Amino acid sequence: MGDKLTKKQVNKLNTKKGLLALLSKEPFNVERGLRYVDYQKKLKKLQVELIRLQTWAINNDERIIIVFQGRDAAGKGGAIRRLTERINPRHMRIVALPKPTKDEQSQWYFQRYVEQFPKAGEMVFFDRSWYNRAVVEPVNGFCTEKEYEIFMNQVNEFEKMILESGIHLVKIYMSISKKEQAKRFADIKSNPLKQWKMTKLDEKAQILWDQYTEYKDAMFKKTNTEISPWKIIRANRKTEARVNVINHVLERIPYDKSIEV
Repeated sequence: MGDKLTKKQVNKLNTKKGLLALLSKEPFNVERGLRYVDYQKKLKKLQVELIRLQTWAINNDERIIIVFQGRDAAGKGGAIRRLTERINPRHMRIVALPKPTKDEQSQWYFQRYVEQFPKAGEMVFFDRSWYNRAVVEPVNGFCTEKEYEIFMNQVNEFEKMILESGIHLVKIYMSISKKEQAKRFADIKSNPLKQWKMTKLDEKAQILWDQYTEYKDAMFKKTNTEISPWKIIRANRKTEARVNVINHVLERIPYDKSIEV
């Protein structure tokens, strides 16, 4: 960026958000500050549209599922927070299921996810989903080859049934580079407020990078269908990724854009 700032740029930085963006990290970076102010403006506008989308869903008893998958540290949680922070919490849920219990292991694989499906007027955000069996589980030896094959043979029909029942399904995969993942892991480990995010699986993610890629590619090849496509979000830059995630959700769901909020 040149040495001289325009009056418009000075005015952007001379705000609470602008000063915070400019001074929050050293060395001070004017370009980053301006970018962050623009991001906050876009985000606010998009979040108004999300309120409109939710209002439409509530008024029409619509059911919405948004699935998030992706590399470890790709920013799934951060994207979900921006999607949900302004909408009505009584009509949405974030689902991040723990390791299955012994009873759940004896059930049909999809059953514990179905139990979390939305009721009328509700949006459900899956922070990881049934697609753990497509990538995470086989890479880490948490399922057998037969269990993996059964899942891959059933998942498209499962999603066809979801859609035919009238539920809106949006599938998002957040993608980052191996170098960016390593950088984020280092940041998590060095920050006492973030260290809880680091799991044993995360510790192995860099070593198993190629295996994850192999299973991820197989997942896309099989499950990126015309009726239930994946949207890959490049997430090396978090702010850009969050805007793209919200834009995609708004594009995929045919809500009434004329509703007043």
